[in-house]
Amino acid sequence: MKSTAILAFLFLGLSTSLAGAISLQDLAPCRPAAERFCDRSAGMNWTNLMRCSATLVAHSFHIGNSCREVLKRYGQL
Repeated sequence: MKSTAILAFLFLGLSTSLAGAISLQDLAPCRPAAERFCDRSAGMNWTNLMRCSATLVAHSFHIGNSCREVLKRYGQL
């Protein structure tokens, strides 16, 4: 029982720290490039921006420096 509670608190702590690690505001420099190069049929939400990173890397010579820095920071470039 005690170990289950510890595991639950550990999982909760990890999930909240990971959720706070990447915010939509951090990805803001890539939003214009994402609107230009990525699929927008489902709207520009968090999930689509995350799926779009491979497309942005493929077009990295067309995007701005600030977006390239964001892609580098999250290990995409």
